[in-house]
Amino acid sequence: MSASPPAISLENLDVSYDGTRVVQGVTFDVASGESFALVGESGSGKSTVLKALCGLAPEWTGDMSILGQPGAHRPTRKLARQCQMVFQDPYGSLHPRKTVDAVLSEALAIHGIGGQDAAVKQVLADVGLNARFRFRYPHQMSGGQRQRVAIARALMLEPQVMLLDEPTSALDVSVQAEILNLLKRLRAERGLTYLMVTHNLPVVSFMCDRMAVMNKGRIVEIAPASALHDGSFQDAYSQKLYAASGGTEHDR
Repeated sequence: MSASPPAISLENLDVSYDGTRVVQGVTFDVASGESFALVGESGSGKSTVLKALCGLAPEWTGDMSILGQPGAHRPTRKLARQCQMVFQDPYGSLHPRKTVDAVLSEALAIHGIGGQDAAVKQVLADVGLNARFRFRYPHQMSGGQRQRVAIARALMLEPQVMLLDEPTSALDVSVQAEILNLLKRLRAERGLTYLMVTHNLPVVSFMCDRMAVMNKGRIVEIAPASALHDGSFQDAYSQKLYAASGGTEHDR
C-alpha cells in the first residue's frame, strides 16, 4: 500500500521581493495531519514561505503544492477552501469596524455557503468564546480573545491545512499557553495539518512533530522535534540556535 501524498510539498522554492531573492531552494514535505515548524532568527525567510503558499508572495519559482493542487501566484477561492492562515497580530488582521459576526460570516458569503448563523455560533464555541462576543468589535476584546476570533475565521471554510505565523508572539505570556492548547486541540479534533512559523523553540517542542531550521533564506537542517530534548542537531547553526534557547531548559 503506497503512502498518502503530503499535504504540503515544496521543492526548490525561491521567493523574491522586488527582484531580491529572500528564500532560496527551500524543499520539504509536510504529511497529512502533521504539525511542522519553520524556525530561525528574524529575517531568515520563514514567514515568506507561508506567504508564498497562500498566494501573498507572487514572485516565486520552483514547485509547490497543497493537497495535491499546484501553488498559486495569488490567493484563489479554491486555495482558500483548502488552506487558511493565522497571522501574528490579531488586531492588525481583523477589520476594526466589523463585528465578530461580520468577520466570521464574510467568508461564507463570499463562497456562497448557507447556514451562516449556525456556523458562526458553532465556531465561536469551538474556539472557546461564548455568544456575547458575536457582536463585539476588535477593540472591545483582549489580545487572546482577538486571536481566538482570528482562528475562528480561519476555520470557517473548514480547511485541511492551517498556516500559523507566530500565532502567540504578540500575546501576553499568560495567554500564550491558552492559545497553544486551543490550536493543539483543534488539530486533534479536526485532523488539521499545521505549518507553523516561530522563533520560540519551546513552542515547537509542545506543538510540532518536525522542524526545518532556516538561515538566510535557506533550510540548513530538518530535524524531529525530539531534537529539542536531546540536542541532536547536526548543523552548526541549528546547534547555535538550540544553545541560545537554553538547551533542554525549556522542557523542564
